[in-house]
Amino acid sequence: MENIRNFCIIAHIDHGKSTLADRLLEYTKTVSKRDLQAQVLDDMDLERERGITIKSHAIQMDYELNGQKYILNLIDTPGHVDFSYEVSRSIAACEGALLIVDAAQGIQAQTISNLYLALENNLTIIPVLNKIDLPSANPEEVKDQIVELLGCERDIILSASGKTGMGVYDILEAIVNRVPAPKGNLNAPLQALIFDSVFNSFRGIIAYFKVINGEIKKGDRVKFFATKKEYNAEEIGVLRLKQEPRNSVKVGDVGYIISGIKEAREVKVGDTITLVAAPCETAIQGFEDVKPMVFAGIYPVDTDDYQELRYSMEKLQLNDASLTWEPESSAALGFGFRCGFLGMLHMEIIQERLEREFNMTVITTVPNVSYFAHTTKGEKIIVNNPSDLPEVSRIDYVEEPYIKAQIITKSEFTGGIMSLCINKRGILKNQVYLTQDRVELNFELPLGEVVFDFYDKLKTISKGYASFDYSPLEYRESQLVKLDILLNSEPVDALSALIHRDHAHDFGKKICEKLKELIPRQQFEIPIQAAIGAKIVARETIRALRKDVTAKCYGGDISRKRKLLEKQKEGKKRMRQVGSVEIPQQAFMAVLKLD
Repeated sequence: MENIRNFCIIAHIDHGKSTLADRLLEYTKTVSKRDLQAQVLDDMDLERERGITIKSHAIQMDYELNGQKYILNLIDTPGHVDFSYEVSRSIAACEGALLIVDAAQGIQAQTISNLYLALENNLTIIPVLNKIDLPSANPEEVKDQIVELLGCERDIILSASGKTGMGVYDILEAIVNRVPAPKGNLNAPLQALIFDSVFNSFRGIIAYFKVINGEIKKGDRVKFFATKKEYNAEEIGVLRLKQEPRNSVKVGDVGYIISGIKEAREVKVGDTITLVAAPCETAIQGFEDVKPMVFAGIYPVDTDDYQELRYSMEKLQLNDASLTWEPESSAALGFGFRCGFLGMLHMEIIQERLEREFNMTVITTVPNVSYFAHTTKGEKIIVNNPSDLPEVSRIDYVEEPYIKAQIITKSEFTGGIMSLCINKRGILKNQVYLTQDRVELNFELPLGEVVFDFYDKLKTISKGYASFDYSPLEYRESQLVKLDILLNSEPVDALSALIHRDHAHDFGKKICEKLKELIPRQQFEIPIQAAIGAKIVARETIRALRKDVTAKCYGGDISRKRKLLEKQKEGKKRMRQVGSVEIPQQAFMAVLKLD
């Protein structure tokens, strides 16, 4: 155990942690020159294209220093806010963390939030200044920021470049010298923390774990704490670039277990594994069920593809246990699924993966969050879909989820960002100047206002400089109303939204104007209305396509023309009663891009 070092890499998105991980693998000769490619640890094409890590990964490296051999376990973490629970479990499996800061961009929001997670778990922090070779790098100023944030000495900050490989040997040496060896008792009952799981189509679900106490042997009968399920450890081993089977994995080490599990729901990240024969008394602290934050309906474009879509969703759930879904139907779109996502990025990725991996073209409805409706009878109803909201007369009050948002930006953009947040019903909590031109703003915002286009607007206002991070707070009472959109006097359930009473008029007006542009003209007039209950708050009309029926009347008495026009009017009226309106796909997405 003395020679094992477990560490993770924490950083804001795009500060170069996957590139630096590549260099660590290359310099410890874990990956041969032939297998080396950019972002070795990222498996999906999607991760490579977007340059983001979606799934966290683990890999074991051998390293020799002063004639001593060491085993280094690197547990890579995703950087995006949506996956912060996975990050917290990866951090709990380590004793040290490399805090990577981009020398050109300085400290950003997720750097700070992930750093706090690491400090809560008492990890040793090794600050690394990355991308030092860039012409726009500003190492001295960024070092000041790190010293101020960590309260550490200036000379312990390492300078490196993931691209050129400069400073990588210093990092490896610092990991061995500064990160403590794992503590634990080999003779205690087995306690192992699951920090990730992957799906293999031949072997079932493979769980990655770190042994906190005791040891696990091949063939042992194991039990998972949260799900109370028991399995045989058919194969255990360590994680090199490929999985390497072993007969036992001891305390302090990181490994994998294959036990023929077919359901993703049976393996929960953060759960504890113990032996059936000699179980441990308590589970490892910090386990929680991952709660979806954003809900949206996913429907097949062609209703015949419903079964196919269901099959694809089941397959996808095996790879991503945080995706939740249940069947639902909509009058406008037919049969589909109500899906719960961790956040907007997660939703985009699921949609993209459905299209790529399963060739499914899908329609996604407007994303929304879950609310609590309290009825006059004292019942509490969870509302994941605007159509679940009870009638206005039955509602006592509605509660919506709030988040604590942390925005770090250059001081010149403060005014614009403040007005954006206040328009979104945000409450400014405090404002701290980190340096002369960098400000940290803390807001409390309703989550429902953030899921639309908040992030895009924030980036636009700040010219891409602001960074954003959030954590959930409690539910609060709010003046919410259900806004229905009526086409030709028929409500379109897929376009209805729950919205704050003060914003309902403007929102309704904008939607009506947008739909007027997008819906093609028909043979009859189509009214588009936005309604709250029975009250119409906005209206637009799509004019009918008209044929000039009076063309053959030249001159003569006006009553002849009037007769023809009246006849046409009657026909249009009858057509409007039986005609149906086709809504194009972009109309559903238009709600997201109203400005």
